[in-house]
Amino acid sequence: MEIQEKKNIYVGVQTTQTRDIRDFFMEIDSYKNILVFAEVGEDKVCDNSLELLGEANRLKNIRNNDSFVIAALVGHNVKKYAPTLFGYGADKVVAFDSPMLEVYRSDLYGEALAGIVRTYHPEIVLVGATALGSELAPTVAAKLRTGLAAHCTALKILDNGQFTQVVPAFGGKVLGDIYIPNHRPQIASIKAGITKKLDYAPKDGVVEDFSCELNGFERMKVTKVEKETETCKSLNEADCIVVGGFGIGSKEEWSKLEELASLLGGANGCTRPVLDAGWVSNEKAMIGTSGVAVRPKAYLGIGVSGAAHHTCGIKDSGLIISINKDENAPIFACSDYKVVADYKKIVPALIEELKARKG
Repeated sequence: MEIQEKKNIYVGVQTTQTRDIRDFFMEIDSYKNILVFAEVGEDKVCDNSLELLGEANRLKNIRNNDSFVIAALVGHNVKKYAPTLFGYGADKVVAFDSPMLEVYRSDLYGEALAGIVRTYHPEIVLVGATALGSELAPTVAAKLRTGLAAHCTALKILDNGQFTQVVPAFGGKVLGDIYIPNHRPQIASIKAGITKKLDYAPKDGVVEDFSCELNGFERMKVTKVEKETETCKSLNEADCIVVGGFGIGSKEEWSKLEELASLLGGANGCTRPVLDAGWVSNEKAMIGTSGVAVRPKAYLGIGVSGAAHHTCGIKDSGLIISINKDENAPIFACSDYKVVADYKKIVPALIEELKARKG
């Protein structure tokens, strides 16, 4: 399935800060290689970061020069994750290990990652558009006085060598090609599921220690850390996803979709309007440009209209089945099977049939 691009907009990006003498003498040719910020959480490297290592290798192969992929580890006791990063495509790992970085703070992590970039001069920096990365990426871009394209849906290198970041706008109806011609590095943040990680292949590599002065904000301190408990199966782990849209009608009806997903052994996802309405509280369940991209073996959309900012997040799904009482719903254009009917007549019957088979 392909999502048709409505229009391309080519935008030259520059910093909004007042330009000084450094802006006119940036030696762009001295910037080379691709750096991936390796985010760590729950005692492992985040899948989003491993996916970006795969994307970095794809871009490196297109460049077809002697550039390499650097993975940047920032935190405390983080060098133990280096073998994972090498196995998923890193050519070099740079580790900034400090007790000051044990708990994430945007000021300290921003200084640490900016320090690594200033030293290693990567041409491109990739950051996962996670809750942490969505704060860290613009922090680092501001410190480095360079451009950032956030929540990219694709990365390209043109025939002339220009690195291009594709970003959706106007609810996903327009895809803009963003480029940063006069500043380096070129920073892009990408949501989970947009890119693909390489197959794991153990290999040796060089781990380089790095450190720089960390000042941060003197009046800021972490007093408590609370971790969210996952109450549902991860969308990226599920072979089957049951997704509800605003056509479900109310929060009270939502429990039927959760029951159906459970009976199918799958996960429950939603669209942006559902999350905004408060029917679902878990932001990780939202699929689309402002959520996650998924590629399940089977996608079952119920009451989903099919706006472009949602369908771009399901374009790599296997089988797509949609139920909607509107025969002209845009979701049908990208569905393998479409059911024009009131879901309230179908979902309860599905639930009863599944219960009977499991019974």
